[in-house]
Amino acid sequence: MERKASSLMADFLLIAALVAIFCSLSQAEVKGSFDDNFSKSCPESHFKTSEDGQIWYLSLDHKAGCGFMTRQKYRFGWFSMKLKLVGGDSAGVVTAYYMCTEDGAGPTRDEVDFEFLGNRTGEPYLIQTNVYKNGTGGREMRHVLWFDPTEDFHSYSLLWNSHQLVFFVDEVPIRVYKNANYTNNFFPNEKPMYLFSSIWNADDWATRGGLEKTDWKNAPFVSTYKDFSVDGCQWKDPFPSCVSTTTENWWDQYNSWHLSSDQKLDYAWVQRNLVIYDYCQDTERYPEKPEECWLSPWD
Repeated sequence: MERKASSLMADFLLIAALVAIFCSLSQAEVKGSFDDNFSKSCPESHFKTSEDGQIWYLSLDHKAGCGFMTRQKYRFGWFSMKLKLVGGDSAGVVTAYYMCTEDGAGPTRDEVDFEFLGNRTGEPYLIQTNVYKNGTGGREMRHVLWFDPTEDFHSYSLLWNSHQLVFFVDEVPIRVYKNANYTNNFFPNEKPMYLFSSIWNADDWATRGGLEKTDWKNAPFVSTYKDFSVDGCQWKDPFPSCVSTTTENWWDQYNSWHLSSDQKLDYAWVQRNLVIYDYCQDTERYPEKPEECWLSPWD
């Protein structure tokens, strides 16, 4: 009986800790205007805001796309944004939401990607995630979603610490990328990153491997954003104290080094039902499985 009571108390404490974490997430919304937090790279005609400035619209047509990046770079933390994706026939269009060490596809960049691949009307959106280290990627996974991401806003989030990268959709973990001090050194934990988003034309590969082309009669294509939230370590040269393993922040504490019991159940459901491509299972590309593929995300 004492053992059972002890177990119940441990479960209660874990639940309380998780509630505290997610309460802190809801309070982490960044204050200030768009221009206070981001710089944009597109013609003014391709970026609009709501009257109160809290909803942002990025558009793509045959002349230009649009993108933005944070003014601040970070190393480790929690990063979240709510997006509503392009509706209707969006084949060839990619909305990218990602973190990267530099503005541009530099040859030694680290990068962590969400890419939302457009579709023909009636077909499901695909999410492609990827991880780069020192300019090398090739760690793609693709998922379908359990909802229509064009009908309403949904949150897309990254948890990044020295132990793991976790990709979340509406607080459901869809991908876990663990760090185990690989001999191939393929975990992006050394360089600070900016957060970016963009909408652009990728009809050479994005929809059915490039078979479906962008129909410009449907332009402009518009992706919509709101509620950027961050609780992370802002980078300060030469080396800020908060990026060391101090465990002073919830995102660098033990409970954030592993999935919780409930998260493991959600993750197992995702693995059974939503994964349509996993580079770790692609023996044609990788006859010898990459080292990080041997590490269980359940650990």
